[in-house]
Amino acid sequence: MFTDPWFYLTSVPAVLLYGIAKGGFGGALAVISVPMMALVMPPTQAAAILLPILVVMDMLVVKTYWGIFDRRALVLLLPGAMVGVTVGYFSAEAMNEHYMRILIGVLSLVFGLQNLLGLKGFSSSEHNAVSGGLFGSLAGFTSFSIHAGGPPLTMYLMPKQLSPLMFAGTAGMFFAVVNFVKLPPYFILGQFTSVNLLYSLVLVPLAPLGVKLGHYLVKRSSSSFYYQVVSICLVLIGEKLLWDGASAQW
Repeated sequence: MFTDPWFYLTSVPAVLLYGIAKGGFGGALAVISVPMMALVMPPTQAAAILLPILVVMDMLVVKTYWGIFDRRALVLLLPGAMVGVTVGYFSAEAMNEHYMRILIGVLSLVFGLQNLLGLKGFSSSEHNAVSGGLFGSLAGFTSFSIHAGGPPLTMYLMPKQLSPLMFAGTAGMFFAVVNFVKLPPYFILGQFTSVNLLYSLVLVPLAPLGVKLGHYLVKRSSSSFYYQVVSICLVLIGEKLLWDGASAQW
């Protein structure tokens, strides 16, 4: 596959896009990276190749956003995320990922349209332990299962109206923890083969470029523009996940 130009035509943009999202700009849009790479390889292999790269991105994000995050949000979200990752691991063989895509797709689409149209939200503007646990669990589970933890996390954070940098920093810290916790289960499930790790090594130099570009865009975005972009990304991702899940299932 190293000599296949389609590998680079799909994987390079996918990694750069994920890096930009990791850097904090349009985070939910990172969901399309795995489908892009899946054009030339199995989706499970694409997810396995991406995970070590994501860990490198996470280290860069932690350094970039250290001290710029909502501690209360992380305290409420991360315990649920650990539950979600655990459930994802034990249900890896039995889970119907197509139904999961449909569920997250519908939620993302509705939530994104709600924000774009200025409709009253169903998620509180105040931190709440119950909703934090729920969205944290859903983000952890979908992150482990289909690398789609961004939309549930965004649904919890958006109503809090954090500044763009605070939003990006909170999301970055959240997924830094979640992706680190995902490493042992992925290893146990046999995802980290020597071939997959070699592919990761080839693509990992793109990680700093993507993260820096994402951070650059966040710093130069107003709150209204930033949240409009996030909402549009949610709508696009919702449509993508809904289409992928429905077409595969039916």
